[in-house]
Amino acid sequence: MNIGLLSDTHSVLDSKVFEHFKDCDEIWHAGDIGDAEVADRMEKFKPLRAVFGNIDDKNLQVRFPEDLWFDCEGMKIWMTHIGGAPPNYNPRIKKILKDRVPDIFICGHSHILRVKKDDKLNMLYINPGAAGNHGFHTIKTMIRMEIMGSKIKKMEVIELGKRGVI
Repeated sequence: MNIGLLSDTHSVLDSKVFEHFKDCDEIWHAGDIGDAEVADRMEKFKPLRAVFGNIDDKNLQVRFPEDLWFDCEGMKIWMTHIGGAPPNYNPRIKKILKDRVPDIFICGHSHILRVKKDDKLNMLYINPGAAGNHGFHTIKTMIRMEIMGSKIKKMEVIELGKRGVI
């Protein structure tokens, strides 16, 4: 399964997303979509799994969940928008992780690209950074990865260019 992972588009979808994700089977969006039109464009392009973020309006909150748990190629995935980072997860995340630990935990919100193995919980933490123009990040980022047989076979960081340039 080839996955295109992004977050924090904040109502702006760079046209390069379509080029970089053309061979992906699904797009996963870790919140702060910003505008339903951004979600619509992604859904017309590829199957979309998404969660709402703190800037998303009620329409997006009804359309997408806060937490999305699912299986991909035998791996348990949990995607949410606000998560913190290992070992400093936010209190809501810490509480859930006491009872249920995924193989891969994906969040956005910080606009900081980070991929890190949490050895204590034996899970992979992924934050794809921010693919939109709003925020303090200087480079727009996202991730492309391949999951096969309960393993990540390939993961690539994609830089879309400077924030503010479409």
